[in-house]
Amino acid sequence: MTVVEEGNRSVSAKGLGLWLARIAPRSARGAVTIAVVPDSKVKALNQKYRHVSKPTDVLSFPSQKGARGKGRGAKARAFAPFPSPHTHFLGDIVIARGIARKQAKNLGHPIATELRVLALHGLLHLLGYDHEVDSGRMAREEARLRRKAGLPPGLIARS
Repeated sequence: MTVVEEGNRSVSAKGLGLWLARIAPRSARGAVTIAVVPDSKVKALNQKYRHVSKPTDVLSFPSQKGARGKGRGAKARAFAPFPSPHTHFLGDIVIARGIARKQAKNLGHPIATELRVLALHGLLHLLGYDHEVDSGRMAREEARLRRKAGLPPGLIARS
């Protein structure tokens, strides 16, 4: 998996993409963009695309070229800062910086840990998982990957 990261001054996504590429399930073949942005930006995106007028911690935007089909795209051969034109694009993951910071503080772990939890959750959505309708399939996969990565309970387990 190839990841293009977009960070900011106070909470950086630096290294998040490399970590996600290492921990990603085998079905994650392609490129992903991760952006850590202000809560207001996530609220605007949530309103525009989900018609929910509040911020959320993470949003996923699958590519229009079938990323929700379980990641059956061209296999990325190597990690690079920018994917090649031949790399299958899975989609974008947008993380709300302030919410991630608050959740990390409330749960007693570093912001880097929370960013990993959120990025993993977002990636699973890009791969076609949907915890609202899949009878626990996404929760099981998220739990498996969290154990593999040594992460605390994820978003589904928290709710």
